[in-house]
Amino acid sequence: MWRRETSTVVRRAAAHPGQAVAPFVILAESQVPSVPTEWAPHSHQLHELVWVRGGTLTSRVADRVFTVSEGYGLWMPAGVVHGGRATAGVRFHDAFFAPERTPFTFEGPTAITMTPVLESLLAHLARTDLDAAARARAEAVVFDVLQPSERQFVLQLPGDSRIDAIAEALLDDPADCRSLDEWARTLGISDRTIARAFRQATGLSFAQWRQMLRAHRALTLLSEGFDVQTVSDVLGYAQPSTFIAAFRRVMGATPGAFFVAADETPDGVRNPVSGVRNS
Repeated sequence: MWRRETSTVVRRAAAHPGQAVAPFVILAESQVPSVPTEWAPHSHQLHELVWVRGGTLTSRVADRVFTVSEGYGLWMPAGVVHGGRATAGVRFHDAFFAPERTPFTFEGPTAITMTPVLESLLAHLARTDLDAAARARAEAVVFDVLQPSERQFVLQLPGDSRIDAIAEALLDDPADCRSLDEWARTLGISDRTIARAFRQATGLSFAQWRQMLRAHRALTLLSEGFDVQTVSDVLGYAQPSTFIAAFRRVMGATPGAFFVAADETPDGVRNPVSGVRNS
């Protein structure tokens, strides 16, 4: 995925709940990695929903990169091989769902809107003192309110040997501003070949794809507390206004508006189910 920070800890996937979820349909938990943390590719026998507060999570599934920021989650169907990376200090939450008792399916990894109600219910289900009836009621409401996001935060990687070097270079350094003509000379192929390959592999032009990649990287940098000027410089934009306009084209909102909307989620919202404040 992105260039790995020197302090990143690489872990094998923690043992999934497996039989531990057996008495329940949903098992929720959370953790706060103190350093950037990466999970090696793995899969689960259970469906998994992950979401974060105070940072971002990036997940790689084959030739797709998903970015999970505040206000959103990522549904990972059972059996799908995926790797992940979380920024330092992020509050990382996940919930596992028993496939045979989950009344819906998603064909693949799917971005989920993490509404205050949904987060509150999952925080409620993380408790260990719920009786069976209370848990069943909460699980039923989760299934009613869990919905895909209108915007799916996914970057399609080319998976084409002719242009994979370009994708790798931009993942390593999103500020790389080489033009199609410069890449053509570097790779020894025509700029038209590169343009066609990007369109065929990703559905986007080279310029659109690079803009999408930079928007994904911007989500992580902004979530880590970097200001717009710094993010603009890191991503290779001439000035912040250019970055803001590009971000808005991809994300549908300016960086400020996007994160204000994300903040209008449950920290400090009273949990109507349990009567306690959210973690």
